[in-house]
Amino acid sequence: MADHQEASVTLPSDPASVSEARRYVSDVLTQWGLPDDADAADTVRLIVSELATNAVQHTFGQSPTFTVDLRLDRDERLRIGVTDSHPRWPQRLPAAVQQDNGRGMVIVRWLTAECGGRLSVTPTDEGGKTVWIALPWTAPVQG
Repeated sequence: MADHQEASVTLPSDPASVSEARRYVSDVLTQWGLPDDADAADTVRLIVSELATNAVQHTFGQSPTFTVDLRLDRDERLRIGVTDSHPRWPQRLPAAVQQDNGRGMVIVRWLTAECGGRLSVTPTDEGGKTVWIALPWTAPVQG
């Protein structure tokens, strides 16, 4: 088994791409040994859905594409990054704000922490950002 596996897909910033990103990630994780019906697979799909939705909805047309990167390091840590070219970083809304959307990052932070992972945001050289999620890998790795 290699110490490191990677996969990546770049998609148009279109609402239909959210489900495509989710399917892509699910397929890659299955190839890497995570059963499609595992709780961790559901968690990762939800995280990817939220991050991809943010990349589509909150870039205000300034990011024509977004990229989903997957990295599996030494069979112990899965890193998921969603990159867009918009310079604004994710914002945490005040608890008092009453609206139907805008809670995606709260969900992502909670799911990440619940799994023993962590979230970080890094700038890209082009002026955008990548939202990274690092999670423990619990499946026997294939590949």
